[in-house]
Amino acid sequence: MFTGIVESIGKVKDLNKKNNSILLKISSSISKDLIVNQSISHNGVCLTILDSNHNSYKVEMVNETLRKSTFKNVSIGDLINLERSLLVNSRFDGHIVQGHVDEVAKCVKVSKAKDNWIFTFKISNRNRNLIVEKGSITINGVSLTCYDIKDCIFSISIISHTFQNTTFHLVHEGDKVNIEYDILGKYIEKVFSKDKLLK
Repeated sequence: MFTGIVESIGKVKDLNKKNNSILLKISSSISKDLIVNQSISHNGVCLTILDSNHNSYKVEMVNETLRKSTFKNVSIGDLINLERSLLVNSRFDGHIVQGHVDEVAKCVKVSKAKDNWIFTFKISNRNRNLIVEKGSITINGVSLTCYDIKDCIFSISIISHTFQNTTFHLVHEGDKVNIEYDILGKYIEKVFSKDKLLK
């Protein structure tokens, strides 16, 4: 489990595409602290460490991950938001993040406010009920708050610290991002959907 608080930005150093998966070699400032079998969030996608050394580590993405995330278009040199899994004795600074991407959304607008940046995204119609005003959402592994929701469109505000210390400074209008909806919202939506079917 994660909280959506990015620790480091990793860089794709190498990749090996197989039939149904991609093996990535990533360098980052936390590489030296990683061990095999650890779970790390990569732009919101939970992946298992297969091999690691002082400078880099390797992870593999299977077909399901590639199908539901932006990693199907990953390239050498890409930058990735990284977060290690939550420690039991840590502060819970974000919200509950599983590292299971629900869909890819499109950035439809980026604007600079006085002290922050405003990003607007469009999601699929089938998931519009999973976003609520002032509710939590994970975008490329970052815990954020939705607002100004209109049907399938919503905005988030990014402070300077987050803009500079995550890959949000690389997100532009037209770009695709990984979305994970709040797990509590998904459970509630499922319960109410079943209730409607029973009536």
